[in-house]
Amino acid sequence: MQDKIINLLNKESLSVLEMKTLLKLNSRDKKIDISNLKELNKVLYDMEEKCLIYRAKKSGKYLLFKNSHLRVGRLIGNKKGFGFVDIEGDVDVFVARINMNGAIHGDTVIVELLSPNSPTLEGKIIKIVKRDLAPLVGEFYYKKGMGNITLDDEKVKLKIIIDKKKTMGAMNGHKVLVKLLGKKSDGTYAGEVVKILGHVNDPGVDILSVATKYNLNETFSDEVMKEVNNLPISVSKEEMVGRTDLRSKTIFTIDGKDTKDIDDAVSIEVLKNGNYQLGVHIADVSYYVKAGSMIDNEAYERGTSVYLVDRVIPMLPHKLSNGICSLNPSVDRLAISCDMEIDSDGNVVNYSIYESVINSKKQMNYEAVNLMLEKNQVLDDYKIFEDDLRLMAKLANILRKNKEKRGYIDFDIDEAKVIADEKGKPIDVKLRYRGVGEKIIEDFMIAANETVASHIYFMELPFIYRVHGKPSEEKIENFKRFIKALGYTVEIRTNDITPLAMQRLLNSFKDKKEFHILSQILLRSMQKAVYDKTNIGHFGLGSKIYTHFTSPIRRYPDTTVHRLLRTYLFENKIDNQTISYWDNKLISLAEHSSLKERDAVACEREVDDMKKAEYMEDHIGEVYTGMISSVMSFGFFVELPNLIEGLVSIDALDDDNYIYDENMFSLSGVSNKKQYRLGDTVKVVVTRASKEARQIDFNLYSEEKEEN
Repeated sequence: MQDKIINLLNKESLSVLEMKTLLKLNSRDKKIDISNLKELNKVLYDMEEKCLIYRAKKSGKYLLFKNSHLRVGRLIGNKKGFGFVDIEGDVDVFVARINMNGAIHGDTVIVELLSPNSPTLEGKIIKIVKRDLAPLVGEFYYKKGMGNITLDDEKVKLKIIIDKKKTMGAMNGHKVLVKLLGKKSDGTYAGEVVKILGHVNDPGVDILSVATKYNLNETFSDEVMKEVNNLPISVSKEEMVGRTDLRSKTIFTIDGKDTKDIDDAVSIEVLKNGNYQLGVHIADVSYYVKAGSMIDNEAYERGTSVYLVDRVIPMLPHKLSNGICSLNPSVDRLAISCDMEIDSDGNVVNYSIYESVINSKKQMNYEAVNLMLEKNQVLDDYKIFEDDLRLMAKLANILRKNKEKRGYIDFDIDEAKVIADEKGKPIDVKLRYRGVGEKIIEDFMIAANETVASHIYFMELPFIYRVHGKPSEEKIENFKRFIKALGYTVEIRTNDITPLAMQRLLNSFKDKKEFHILSQILLRSMQKAVYDKTNIGHFGLGSKIYTHFTSPIRRYPDTTVHRLLRTYLFENKIDNQTISYWDNKLISLAEHSSLKERDAVACEREVDDMKKAEYMEDHIGEVYTGMISSVMSFGFFVELPNLIEGLVSIDALDDDNYIYDENMFSLSGVSNKKQYRLGDTVKVVVTRASKEARQIDFNLYSEEKEEN
């Protein structure tokens, strides 16, 4: 009945009585059982609980969320009282303090869009769907003989009282994980310390506190480690039986200098017909991580490795991720290889996927590879690999041009890298460099992912895909209005959105000074990539069929892809029972993996924001030149060249009364007519930075004020 209701509501909003009539449930025909009417009400209730539909208070009519200005998401609060609603597969929605409606950080809420025509959406919370009071992290202290917590997350306005018997011996200044036991009064809860993270001044406890908030654990249970310790530390001859032996081939890895969990290795040669033979060899993690084992269960729960400034919280224990699974140099390793024959136009014309054993000839790093390919400086120990590397660069360029022809969208978004000292203190913030070496690996991995995904797709077997839906017409229309307000015109038909059209749109801004910001806004106008059992293609890559196969050490979906390859191709298990099992299992697996990925991204972002703010604490009073990256009713954000971003509050604009123009996305002075718009270059001075609040405040810098 749910599908029938959705079909009805796709056309218009309806009341219960109208639905009864259209579904013919109020007919006088005696064959219509009264239980059907009860079922309708039950289904409507369930659909409301799942936030598929919403019942308008005034009219009493039901409507689909997707057909309304309503969205469902998780509220990310801010210390100053405003927040953002994180909506899966959609743009985050800004919520002003007056529109929070009692919601707190972490709540699942229904938000009504107040400015649906803007790419930077603003909304009003109209309902709190769920308040999940999960364990919280904070600093412990005693007051009047009772334990108290100053929560790290200042956005959660709760008072927590802890009986001395439930403190685990925590002392003043300890960072702790506390579980809420029950409500004592409005805003006050009884709590219990369940874990002591360390003292607030201990190196690394700040990052550990954020990780703990996201339920990320640096350690593994004794049960998991017991299984790990029973695994081999080297590959035996028995394990090589039945595998293609590639140990004599020139195979090597290219990664960052500090990489210890090496998933992928590559090889290349030119065939007699002039085509390229590209080999992508991926660590055979699923051989060691057996389905249903404690290691596998833990890897599933974690979903992904998380990279936090000066540490990695791994999906797999180090004995696996840095040891027997890692494709370290000069040691035998088990792999799943994908050999692709690629023609001069970048088309994969033939391929094979098989179990192999490899022996990497060198662990290369991007810096040295880029030195060779960009500056023609070859380090001595790279000379014997120079021909292969130059051939790889040539092939990567061919593959990239092929992708661009079909619509591959390179947003070319810069990323910041926080540099920390041995105690975790940030000492610099730099842009990550993305050179030829990085692009070689990116292009090769995309080719392998597409090849593997296509093979299983055409076998019509259950599989897990990496999908990215096309942006809605509404979102593109909003973006067009937005850039028109900035003085730009673009030609794109919103009723025929293709990757190629989006690529042309992006390229039209390449020479603009605010390209970085415009590309970010366009990216936010698009859906978020997720994992799914149903293939809809990957819009951003211009790919019809895509998966994640190349990083099984750090992503559980990749491990699952390997497991499916082993089941279908190597063990030839494609019976009805196997198909039915995976058909059901992959639904929840894809959903869980997408959720854990989002948690990891949120944690990484929060740690970066914390460390950027901590870095700027040492630069109060310093002057910088930056670009206005977004304009809101309460002020505007300025982004510095190293991507550190700070807020210039409207209260700090004391030379006039400034009004927010939501149509022009600007702040305008009433008397002086001065405007502050996205993309404007401004000079700012750092006035405040708070590591705890993850916040940086700027004021506009005036040389006249400085002289006075």
